[in-house]
Amino acid sequence: MTSRRRESPRAAAAGQPPRSTRYRHLVNPFEPVRIFSADQVESIHLAALGILERFGMRVLSPRGRSLLAAAGAAVDEATQMVRLDPGMVAAALTTVPGEVNLVARNPERTCRVGGRHVIFAPVAGPPSVNDLERGKRSGTIADYRDLVRLAQAFDVIHVLGQMTEPGDAPVHERHLDTTLAQLTLGDKPPNFYSRGAGQLGDCFAMLRIAHGIDEETFRREPRCYSICNTNSPLQLDLPMTDGIIEFALNGQLMIVTPFTLAGAMAPITIAGALTLAHAEALFGITLSQLARAGAPVMYGSFTSNVDMKSGSPAFGTPEYAKAAFGAGQLARHIGVPWRCSSATAGNAPDAQAVYEAQMSLWGALLGGCHFVLHAAGWLEGGLTASFEKFILDVEMLQMFAELFQPVPASSDDIGIEAVAEVGPGGHFFSAAHTLTRYRDAFYSPLVSDWRNYGQWFDDGAKTATQRANTVWRNTLAAFQPPPMDPAVAEALEAFVARRRAEGGAPPQT
Repeated sequence: MTSRRRESPRAAAAGQPPRSTRYRHLVNPFEPVRIFSADQVESIHLAALGILERFGMRVLSPRGRSLLAAAGAAVDEATQMVRLDPGMVAAALTTVPGEVNLVARNPERTCRVGGRHVIFAPVAGPPSVNDLERGKRSGTIADYRDLVRLAQAFDVIHVLGQMTEPGDAPVHERHLDTTLAQLTLGDKPPNFYSRGAGQLGDCFAMLRIAHGIDEETFRREPRCYSICNTNSPLQLDLPMTDGIIEFALNGQLMIVTPFTLAGAMAPITIAGALTLAHAEALFGITLSQLARAGAPVMYGSFTSNVDMKSGSPAFGTPEYAKAAFGAGQLARHIGVPWRCSSATAGNAPDAQAVYEAQMSLWGALLGGCHFVLHAAGWLEGGLTASFEKFILDVEMLQMFAELFQPVPASSDDIGIEAVAEVGPGGHFFSAAHTLTRYRDAFYSPLVSDWRNYGQWFDDGAKTATQRANTVWRNTLAAFQPPPMDPAVAEALEAFVARRRAEGGAPPQT
């Protein structure tokens, strides 16, 4: 089974166009939810500026401190603390693009970032993978490739990602393996880790080969994205700092994301945690614009709470959704596109994992999010990428995509003639109004089973998780990589072979 909706043979025979499941360019029609007043948003923003002016952030990268000092920031080399004047932050915000294209190898896969556009990105970063047959295990490059295939197969996933950490690939070559997989198994915008200029140089070079462009063209508009997390509270480590700079200098999309857990890495209140996160995001965004004014950058949020009994992170909670609403308001206040997430603390692809992920999605999408990271496959607080959860998430994403579609209400749609035709006590199954619409009137599910109990039971009584297992296996079995010029594929393989022979590039630590 693929990402296309199941289509009726009669519909095809009758020449009726199939109902589209190509959710490639989503627009959110709903006004964002607000939990703070305008005055409260301004107070949080001013408090965050005060944190940066009075305390600043510790920046572990000498390169970053040097760039910030040259721009006029107050830098204490002994403590590595960097303080920013509010005017410097305000000036940087004026150069952040409100909307950009994220250009794909296949032009039909190019995404629009900002405005009312919505991008769904797969899970990123888990060291482990899980499926029903093989259980939980360390991720491999084979698992990584299969997850890339799944991300490519479904139109509601708009970009590719680092969906597991392939532990069987040497760390100095791993970026070559993951980049090659993204570029040859998919034609959507890829995700690269910020692990030093050496690895990024290889990734950027491979992306230029895939697009058939030179460095000058590459720097004109973003064709890949990365996530840089601050080390909350108030620290920016070496690879993250240098990653922000490298992505800015190369004109690629950087998403600056503080990871603030209320009560652990941030104040226990939602307002306090958001204030700290806002300060850290402002710092990273300012750094990107000092490196290159006009560089594409997003305001990332990942604020949640912890279980105060165990200290474990909690996701998909009411507090998580409220924090998402507030983060969206803060991002709009400064005029920067906003990234949020879909997350769960669940350890299995079960009811908890799904209702927590859906709660996260409501927070992100009703909050006006532009880019939803971890939208498919996240499990165990981000430690595991689940194949079944990936499919369950795709079902949810497709349902949200349908929710975004306009609802026609013409006189023909209202159907007064159908009411007249059926009359009192009748039914609409055979009405002409129904017969011309029934094939594509409603969303047809990927996983859900709408049969009655007897039919479901007689067919094996399979749970949604078991059905999801069948879907991902069938999707992989039917997968065909997108077309690529053989000369380009050969050039990519040659580049990887050469860089392996040269020793690859160690990650920056």
